[in-house]
Formats: sequence, structure tokens, C-alpha cells
Amino acid sequence: MGKSRYTDEFKKEAVTQIVERGYSVKDVAERIGVSTHSLYKWLHADPRNPKSQKAEQQMSAQEKEIQRLQSELRRVTEERDILKKAAAFFANQSE
Repeated sequence: MGKSRYTDEFKKEAVTQIVERGYSVKDVAERIGVSTHSLYKWLHADPRNPKSQKAEQQMSAQEKEIQRLQSELRRVTEERDILKKAAAFFANQSE
């Protein structure tokens, strides 16, 4: 087989956006310009993905909800930080 055109670091960052930051596969795929098929393949191969591990089968409903909320919090915090930086940038531009 041929060499992948994406680096391991690129793949890891793409999977990080899904697993740790809570973005959907579709959103990440559109944003970085790869197919959802490729992204699902990378996601399935990543050991951080709880869906590829047996541990998820043993998690309680509360643990799953905590994990979902933590992921959502990371994503929302990141979005807030981006908006803060944008607001500061535009405030400096208007002066």
C-alpha cells in the first residue's frame, strides 16, 4: 500500500477534536477537508476513543453523562476563548 498523505500528527489532532473537544465527525471532516470515512477510520484506530474500547460497555449511565458533559465543557470553553480573542482583536482595530 502507498504512504498516507496525512501525517500521524494531523490524524491525532483530528481525532482529538472529536474525542476530547466534543466536535462531531462531520464538522471536523468539513473543517479540515477530509472524508468522514477517513476520519471514522482514524477514530476507530485511536486508543483514546472510548467507543473502540470495551470499557464503554461497562460504564454506568452516570459515567457516560459525566464524560459527555466534560467533552462539551472543553468544546464550549475553547469556543469562548476564541471569541474573547476575536473581541479583543476587533476592539484594537476600532481604536
